Amino acid sequence: MLIGELLSETAERLPDKRAIVLGGFTQTYRELDLAANRFANALINEGLGKGHNIAILSPNQPDYPALYFGAARSGAVLGHMSVRLSAEEQKKIIIATDIEAIFVYFNLAKTLMEISDDMPGLKRIIVFGGAAPAGAETLDEFIGAASEAAPDVLLSEDDAFAITYTGGTTGFPKGVVASHASRVIGCLRAEREFQIQAGDVFCCSTPLFHIAGLFVWFQTGIRMGNTLVLMPHWDAEEFMRLVEEEGVTASFMIPTQINGVISHPNFSANRLKGWRYGNFGGAPNPVAQMEKMMEVLPHVTWVEQYGQSESGNLTVRPPEFCRSKIASAGRAFKDLEMAIFDDKDKPLPVGETGELVTRGVHLMAGYYKSPELTAEVMTEDGWIRTGDVGYLDEDGFLYLVDRSKDVIISGGENIYPMEIENVLYKHPAVNECAVFGIPDDYWGELPAAHVVLEAKIHATVKELSDFVAAKIARHKRPRMIKFVRYLPKTAVGKIQKNAIRDEYWKGRDRKI
Repeated sequence: MLIGELLSETAERLPDKRAIVLGGFTQTYRELDLAANRFANALINEGLGKGHNIAILSPNQPDYPALYFGAARSGAVLGHMSVRLSAEEQKKIIIATDIEAIFVYFNLAKTLMEISDDMPGLKRIIVFGGAAPAGAETLDEFIGAASEAAPDVLLSEDDAFAITYTGGTTGFPKGVVASHASRVIGCLRAEREFQIQAGDVFCCSTPLFHIAGLFVWFQTGIRMGNTLVLMPHWDAEEFMRLVEEEGVTASFMIPTQINGVISHPNFSANRLKGWRYGNFGGAPNPVAQMEKMMEVLPHVTWVEQYGQSESGNLTVRPPEFCRSKIASAGRAFKDLEMAIFDDKDKPLPVGETGELVTRGVHLMAGYYKSPELTAEVMTEDGWIRTGDVGYLDEDGFLYLVDRSKDVIISGGENIYPMEIENVLYKHPAVNECAVFGIPDDYWGELPAAHVVLEAKIHATVKELSDFVAAKIARHKRPRMIKFVRYLPKTAVGKIQKNAIRDEYWKGRDRKI
């Protein structure tokens, strides 16, 4: 199956059902299907079809779905750029991934126009959603009188159709090249094992430029024929309104978004009585938060998933295991190969900690024009190293210990920040936290924490330090705790530990 067929099959089955909703905008599956065809044919007519790289820079807006499916049908490779990128980051990504044309939401176009002379390979800037600045063209002008007929392009499941960019939580984003097959399979697995219902109204509250928001959640909704309500930017109060007034029943969220809902001053379970299904992933969910989610919203079916840009979605934890496997990230999808390797790429037995690896059709084709970086994560026999450290239990459930890049090595011992964070989250005063390593001349590194307190709840550094020391080995306690108003996050909502950590390592030759 090809990406474009996910939409065309649903449009044939449910032509008049609402597909996309945003405010007063509504688009049926038939209308979305025809809009995608027009865009695909326009790309082909303008010489930007198969063999060409294009990009989209936009929040969740009504044109995004048609551009996505249309590009896939044309054979073009569509790069999905974060709206949080600086001008310099935009420039580096556009140049590095050979983008010839970029489709940009109107309020983001000004910056692109200002730097366009520095990107000779970028031939066209096409604006949608509002007025185009001087020198740019509008999407309507670009599409013109393009046909609504399905484009006649020979495509293979192995063809590249998208580039997504890694989250930037450990460094500058890398371009992940995905084939049709690699992202269709993730959608089919989600349909089979997520326990979504055909009548659910989806909320797309995470960005479509992120793998989980687009390939896992959005695509699955399209495949199943759900109505998808777009959120241009995250707002907990707005989410609660969408449940109350727009009939949203199902959502995918990053754990920080769920925290924003259940800790919101206007939160009430009654307001969210229509919310029946909560899928979450994209970052670790602390055990204490999982317990709170089940306590305050007992009627919600909670399903955790885990994956990454390079390999798509890998695991799912069904709701019946929320309590018995509360600390796990779920088990592998039924037809997916996954293992734990040691540092010599040898499989480890049940219960032993090592690096999570996986192989199969779901893997990326590679990092764009970066064979050396690709070789660093791919083994000769087809396994991809995820960079995540964990173990599998006797039932095949995955327990993530930490990111390999986040491990603190103190006096030769490995300290896993996630273990400390899970303890901190159990303290009633802690709303959010991030644990990371800071330099120490004797130990090499020591654990430190930035903490955001709950509103109107006070705590002292000593209180939190003693709280942690009483629950885990004393040498793992944070040697520095700093109270902050907020933690820096990516556009998806992941905490950017590298941005916090780097401040403490400035001026040093090494960062370990």
